[in-house]
Amino acid sequence: MPARSRATTSEQPLPERLHEIGVVPVVALPDADTALPLIEALLAGGIGCAEITFRTTAATEALPLLRQRFPELLLGAGTVLTVAQADQAIDAGAQFVVAPGTNPAIVEHVLARGVPMLPGVATPSEIEAALARGLDVVKFFPAEPFGGIATLQAFAGPYPQVRYVPTGGISASNLAAYLALPTVLACGGSWMVSRDLLAARDFATITRLAAEATAIVRSVRGAESDRASGAPGTRP
Repeated sequence: MPARSRATTSEQPLPERLHEIGVVPVVALPDADTALPLIEALLAGGIGCAEITFRTTAATEALPLLRQRFPELLLGAGTVLTVAQADQAIDAGAQFVVAPGTNPAIVEHVLARGVPMLPGVATPSEIEAALARGLDVVKFFPAEPFGGIATLQAFAGPYPQVRYVPTGGISASNLAAYLALPTVLACGGSWMVSRDLLAARDFATITRLAAEATAIVRSVRGAESDRASGAPGTRP
């Protein structure tokens, strides 16, 4: 039986929603036609969140389609490298914007539009730049090449208030170890939405991998993740 959707209520603050969902699929759509069946597959596997990246031009067309069709989906836009892309994402209904690095112009523009921004960081200087702009939730990218869990543990000393969405090199094999860190809200990853799976339109495998990821989140975060998925015996 497919897992229940892990979409959370839109009234929750973004950090809380990310923590409850636990996994953010990072999607590079080959075309806009793939968007709707992809999200249906993720929802069937229990994941109610997606980061649609501007690595392909399909993002511009897909974002408004997804916002209209799946109003409860936590919808983000990723790989946002320009102010113009940020505007396209926000105008299309993205609820948060993610970048691989920290571009002050983009960060300031997104925040001025009243949308949460997760800039990419990999060094103490970048973390401090984010904190200077009032941001204590950031993307740690690329996670594994920059030391992964050991680096996040080291960051926790001087920056205990910062929370991370590590992305890059994360898969089902190391997801639980990342989620066990108190500074990690959720993990970004593309293993369940890889380019090969999308090109083949293998939505059955996407659902299976999403369900596996959901099970890992539940194994680490227990009752909280059950609440996010609406499992029996918990609050809706």
